This record gives sequence, structure tokens and C-alpha cells, in this order.
Amino acid sequence: MLLITHNNTDPYFNLASEEYFLRNYDEEIIYLWRNDNAVIVGKHQNTIEEVNQQYVEDHGIKVVRRLTGGGAVFHDINNINYSVILRYEADLFSNYAFFTKPICEYLNTLGVSAELNGRNDITIDGLKFSGNAQAVAGNRIMHHGTLLFCSNTSDIEGALNPSKLKIESKGVKSVKSRVTNISSHLKSEMSIEDFMNGLYDFFRETVPEIKPYTLTEKDIAAIEKLADEKYSTWDWNYGYSPKYSCSNQKKYEFGLVDVRLNVASGVIKNIRIFGDYFAIRDIADIEEALEGCPHEPAAIRRVLESFNIDEYISHMSVDELVSLIL
Repeated sequence: MLLITHNNTDPYFNLASEEYFLRNYDEEIIYLWRNDNAVIVGKHQNTIEEVNQQYVEDHGIKVVRRLTGGGAVFHDINNINYSVILRYEADLFSNYAFFTKPICEYLNTLGVSAELNGRNDITIDGLKFSGNAQAVAGNRIMHHGTLLFCSNTSDIEGALNPSKLKIESKGVKSVKSRVTNISSHLKSEMSIEDFMNGLYDFFRETVPEIKPYTLTEKDIAAIEKLADEKYSTWDWNYGYSPKYSCSNQKKYEFGLVDVRLNVASGVIKNIRIFGDYFAIRDIADIEEALEGCPHEPAAIRRVLESFNIDEYISHMSVDELVSLIL
């Protein structure tokens, strides 16, 4: 078994590295890694339902879809992620107790009592610090989870609080849980680096025939290629979402504006803009231009900036209309 860690905190690289290890290695693997600020969306989720798009843009938070199911989670540099890749056996899938047991045992050595709670969460005193999920590829299974050590809980709330847009889709919804940081339960102060190094040493001491492994230049090049071609792309992170329809309306001083649209593969298929506003041009021009546009801020803004919005909805700005469409 290989024990892998590194210092790269780019979320695109790290999510790509999991798939790379899962699909290209025969060895079993334990992998410890950290991300800079990111929302990690479950494979079967509708990204726009899970993410506060304005918040993540304002705070430079990346949005990345992962290979496994389950709900959206927030990663920052004060959260540790662990991945375990084994040869697939039927009794391993959904066996969260087996995969989370070492984490609970390590915390016990630090005087912290943690336990698997519900289907796939690890908790301390009933508060969640770890969400876990799994994926199978061929004859390999990957289990991974978060370990909130001293993460910024305000960013968790802000990034995972989607807009008030009314959305109807078949995407898997996240379940909100009360969360806690591991650091709050330690008997004495400890840095995240010391905690991660301690977990690394715990695996070295308790897993038979485990050996440290350092990524090669070939590994890094292949992972970067996968990150560029898949994990950093809009097609994977947003376009992979299921079909959905949404509507939003707001009353302004100049009148009511009501936006309704259908989206498939992350692309606006049709959109109608209603209201009691005044205009000198036909709003159908804008509706037609938005069909086929990705349902994301930059693309919508590019379309709208080619129009004098005030002529189509008197006194409305581009920013106001973008916020309604999103």
C-alpha cells in the first residue's frame, strides 16, 4: 500500500489526482491532501442549487465537481482530506464504518471521542466534522472524507447558501448539518500541520506494508492534464448538472420583473421575461440572444452587455438582470 501526500493545494489538481490514482494505479493507496478555498459538489448534484454564486465569485472560491455522490462540502486550507483506494470487494461499498474507523482511532489517541453517525458522517458530541463518500471504477473502490480542523465556518455558511432562485430539478440536495472543528475538542493546542503529520505517522505505524510515495513528474503531468481537460472546466463543474427549470421575480421602483427559464446540460434552452415594466424595444430580442448561453454569470453578462438594457426594461441595469437570471 502507498501512502501519499504533497503540498499542492489547487482544488482542480487534487480532485483530478483522485481520479488519476483510482484509474491508473494497481496499488492500494492512502492519500492525504488539502485544498485552498473551494466548494466540492457531489457528482449527481445540480451545482447552481448548492452554491451561492455571488459569494464564491466575491471570495475567490473555486467550484469543483467530484467523482463521488453525496452533498456539497466546503474545503479550505484548514481542512484535511483523506482518500483510501482499495481493490473492490462487495462488502466494502457503503461500509463507512470500515473506512472511518482509523480516523476515529487516531482522534482517540489525541483524547477526542469521535464516532460514525448516520450513514456517512463522523461526529464529535453529535457535531459533524467529516462527511464521507465513495465511488467504484472497475475493480477499484475509493472512499474519501473531509476532516474539518479549524475551518472558517462563516465561509462554509456563505458559500453553501444558494440564491433564493426557485429551482426545480432532480439533482441530489445537500442536507444541512451542524458542524464543528476538531481543534475545538483537543486537550491542548495543535497546528493543522502537526495534526496532519500525526495522522500520516499513524497510518505508517498501523497499516501493514505501507510505504511512502512521492509523486513523479509523470504523475504530476498526467494529473495537470486531467485537471485542465476536466476538473477546471465549466462543462464538468456546471454543465454536468441535471436538467432544471427555475424562476425568479423582484419588485423594483420601476416595476415587477419575472424571469423563467429551462436549463439542460448547464445551458439555457429557453427563457421568458415578464413584468409590468415599461420598454421601447421588444424583450424577445434578449430572450433569443440568451438561448444557448451557459447558465453562469460571465456568459450571461457578455450577452446582456451587447444590449442597452434600459431600452428593453426601463431603468434596469445589467447587474440587476444578471442577478435575476441567476
